[in-house]
Order: sequence, then C-alpha cells, then structure tokens
Amino acid sequence: MPTNTQDISHSIILGIESSCDDTAAAVMQNGKILANITAGQKIHEQYGGVVPELASRAHQSNIIPVISEALKQAEITIDEVTGIAVTQGPGLMGSLQVGFQLAKGLSIAKNIPYVGINHLQAHIAALFIENPLIELPMLALLVSGGHTQLVWVESLSQMEIIGTTIDDAAGEAFDKGAKILGLPYPGGPHVDRLAQQGNPQAFEFPDSQTEGLDFSFSGIKTSLLYFLRKRSAEDVNFIETEMANICASYQFQIVESLMKRLKKAIKLRQPKSIGMAGGVSANGELRMKFLAVGNNRKLPAYIPEFQYCTDNAAMIAMAGYHLLEAGNFSSLAETPFAKNHSSTFSK
Repeated sequence: MPTNTQDISHSIILGIESSCDDTAAAVMQNGKILANITAGQKIHEQYGGVVPELASRAHQSNIIPVISEALKQAEITIDEVTGIAVTQGPGLMGSLQVGFQLAKGLSIAKNIPYVGINHLQAHIAALFIENPLIELPMLALLVSGGHTQLVWVESLSQMEIIGTTIDDAAGEAFDKGAKILGLPYPGGPHVDRLAQQGNPQAFEFPDSQTEGLDFSFSGIKTSLLYFLRKRSAEDVNFIETEMANICASYQFQIVESLMKRLKKAIKLRQPKSIGMAGGVSANGELRMKFLAVGNNRKLPAYIPEFQYCTDNAAMIAMAGYHLLEAGNFSSLAETPFAKNHSSTFSK
C-alpha cells in the first residue's frame, strides 16, 4: 500500500465517481473545487432505465477522457495529485469496479493514498462544498433515485441513518410515475416541469402510513397506476388533457410525505441546522418547501448547487478530503459494495 505521508491539508485530491450511469471526475485543492466534469450515458433513454452492462461498458470508454479533462480544466497534472477519493458503493457493481480499480492502479503507480467513499455519505458532503462551516449536528434529508433517508450528521466522518424508505425511493417514485404517464426517462425533471403548470389539489393521492421516521413510496406509485386506468377507461384523452394537474398532484404528495417526516425528525432530534442532498433535491417544489421548513423553525437550511445535487465527483472529492486529512486511507484489499448494509457512515 502506498505510504505517502505528506500534509493532506495542503492537498490536491482527485475524485472519481462511477456508481451508476454518470462517469465523473473532480479536482480539489485545499478544500476548493477546481474542476468538476461529468459524462452522461444517453444510451439508457431508449430502455426507460439504466442497463447495468451497458453502463459499465460506457464507464470504461469515458473514465480516462473525463479524468484528463478534469485535470486539464484544473491546470493540474496527475503527478501533482496527492490523494484519490473514489466511490466504493453503493451502486451497480460493474460500474463501481471501473472507477475503483482505476483508483487503486493510480494509487500504486503514483505512490499516493486513496480512500473508498460511501456514495450516500458523499451526497451529504456536497452540502459542505460551498458551506464549510455548517452548524452541527445537522439533520440531512437524502433524496435520490435509489435512496431516501434521514441522516443525523455529527461530522463528515460520522453520520447515522435515522429513517429510510422501506420500499421505493422518492426518485424512483418520480421516475416510475413518469414512465406510467408516458414521459421520457429520466422522468423526474419532466414531472417537475409539468407540475409547475398544474393544480396540486386537482387530484388526491395517498400518503404512506409508516412507523417512526421511515418512508414508503410504492403505494403512491400503485395508486397513480390504478387511478389512470380508471380515468382513462372513462375518457381516452384524460392523461393528455390533465397531464399538468396529474403531475402537480402526484408531486405534491411525494413532497408532502418527505416534509412530514422531516418535521417529525426535527421535533425529535432538535438539530442546529438542516440540509438536503441527492438528485431529487433539484426538484423545484421540494427545494421551496424544504427552505420554508427551515425558515419557519428558524433553522439554517442548506441545499447544494444544482451541479452538486446529482451524481458528481466533487462530492466524492469533498468527502475524501476530510477522510484523507484524518489519515483514513483504504487498503488495496478493499472491494466495492453494491448495497449499504450499515446504519452509520464512518471510516
């Protein structure tokens, strides 16, 4: 294992992200992002979802050009990099392997340390890219295509999951609902755009009845399916004529479900601040409602810039910066993991 012991606080970190269908690389110097490059994969659009085998192949084609572009934009050479942070999981195993094995290879070749990053922990770390002095402990709402969680954040290296979805994630509910409506993939942004033109009270969808701080979104997705079947049988043009109202009503209930549990967690835990991260945090109504919760409770409320909401390597670099600074290096024996099996994020 490389044993580079230089002062990581004066460091140049290369972040690598390849957990799903976005290949990303970022360069961070002394805690400041110099470059953040992402290459998407349009090939999945025709299938209405990510095809794992195609995703891993595309990562193999994209990863070297993406890293090269990030280094070029940052005006940094690979020989100046002092540490590497790479997504270790959760995610698609084939995709993760591409980034993880490359990070190991660079670590050996350049004799610099690397650290494997929990993808969910990194989404929360994205909150600190522009706001390094967030008041802690923070209650974070993590909302993405694959995960919906409430996370108690003591520090960037110590987090605890206090609520999670028992079935679908919020982003999955958006995308699957959009697919039912015949909207393109990924459907979440299309639902958000159409909802802005509709009436959120036009139709009523159910909230899940879960225990404690856990979430559930499979019920609202099923409710949408049966609702559309019934109304379309009565009027074949129903979806087309009511699309904006359907999207607004469907989105309203998903957001209400998220805010209901957030408010409950705030009351139980009494955080000093709240944060929201993950791809779904780019949703316009959700951002507005989240900031309103913070304002009403006089709590500082943080949301990353749009470029740091979806999967990106800047958040990986930020999480890695703090771990490497604390001397938390990964060994060459470590491997990626597809699922998160722990209720805490610590290294």
